[in-house]
Amino acid sequence: MNKPKREEKMKGKTSTRNFPSFAFSSRGGFTVIEVLVGSSIMLAIIVATLSLYTRSNKVSVDQQQFAEIQHDVRAAMYFVSRDIRSAGAGLLTDLIGYSLEGIDGHGPSPESPDSIKLMGNFYDPLDLTVQFQAGVIFQVDVSALNSSPYQEAFYEGKEVMITSPTCPGCFALLYISNISWPMGVAPGTFAMPPGQSELNPPGGLSDTGCPADCWADAKITFIQIKQYWLDTTGNPGDYPDLNPSVGQDGYLGIPYTLYLTTIDEGGDISHMPLALNIESLQFQYFGDLDNDGILDGPTDWDNSNWTIGPMDDEATKQAKLVLISRIRMVQIWVLGRTRNPYVSVSGTPSANLHLYRRPAVANSAVGEETDKHRRFLLESTAQIRNMSLSMYNSGTN
Repeated sequence: MNKPKREEKMKGKTSTRNFPSFAFSSRGGFTVIEVLVGSSIMLAIIVATLSLYTRSNKVSVDQQQFAEIQHDVRAAMYFVSRDIRSAGAGLLTDLIGYSLEGIDGHGPSPESPDSIKLMGNFYDPLDLTVQFQAGVIFQVDVSALNSSPYQEAFYEGKEVMITSPTCPGCFALLYISNISWPMGVAPGTFAMPPGQSELNPPGGLSDTGCPADCWADAKITFIQIKQYWLDTTGNPGDYPDLNPSVGQDGYLGIPYTLYLTTIDEGGDISHMPLALNIESLQFQYFGDLDNDGILDGPTDWDNSNWTIGPMDDEATKQAKLVLISRIRMVQIWVLGRTRNPYVSVSGTPSANLHLYRRPAVANSAVGEETDKHRRFLLESTAQIRNMSLSMYNSGTN
């Protein structure tokens, strides 16, 4: 009889115990709206970050392109202006007209770049005196070379000009094919065949064919012929006077490449690529061309009336030489263009803004298309300061 009461009593005690509640609050998670709002905000941040990165990357790519063309243009200007300043060094006074020859429009339109050909002793001093000639063998006084730091091999293959002091107008372009130089003993002998090569000198200068007795006491000096020109097409057929072939003699066949064409030690033509990304190369000339004592303004090279042609008679040739010898300064423009269009440009650039189209330079017309290639133009004027030196490094005028 007591058992049910005991069970009832125990049940009562059990019901009065306090157990912790394990019920979940209804605010413990995120609603669908909260998830959508948070996702949208995060997506907007990601998109903005990617957009900023993409924009920054485009600006960086364009800045690298612009830095590249600045380097190319400055390098091109350095080489061109340096050699123009030295044109005519080592030439006698009556040969000064042969130190320079321009070509206006040496290349197809629309860029129509110019070219310039120079002759002079640009690098190496040499002042030898001929004692006698026997065929291509010249006996010369090489005692002045005994203190030279160079060995015989240095002189072989070099182009030289030999000029007669007793026969006016007698000169020849030769190259040293062999030298016999007994150290400490003079005289020595130079074997010097004719030096006419694939690259004709300015004015078509060549051996005048003077008799052997004119070469006694003649002067010998190193000479170099250089031509700066711009390939805007990569098509060798557009430059027939140089006859380049892709992959030969240094010619790349890449558009907008500036070349220095010269003669190597074997007398063969060599095309040296100096700078890429050059869109235009222009020259204009200052001098007292009308001989009135006043320096005339800049003038483009007159291909018809200034360039000496093979059909010119002697009077015409001499008149052109006199005119060319009056040129004292050359104005140079080098225009660079980025390899690829700018990717950070948005919208359409103004037609009056020539950063993204080719500007008018000298007599080269303005470009008609806004192609979004960024340009960099450098202009300089080089004074031909060595045209009055009769012998290179000799101090005589």
